[in-house]
Amino acid sequence: MNRPERLWRVRRDHAWIDAQICGIGRPGRVRVDFFFEGSCIFSREFPSRELAIDDAAGKLRDLQRVGWSTHW
Repeated sequence: MNRPERLWRVRRDHAWIDAQICGIGRPGRVRVDFFFEGSCIFSREFPSRELAIDDAAGKLRDLQRVGWSTHW
């Protein structure tokens, strides 16, 4: 398995959410994990890195719409 890479982090009211991407050992397939304050709350597998990044970007936009701010 590849080492996870953070795609983004958002913060609001002292809480944070991360999205991380990593390979899963099958050619081309990746997983995006979403963490709330360090605990994995949701994971989704994708057939390509591009699809995974697009999906995570959509989730980021949704969070920003409701008041979360990007933070690295």
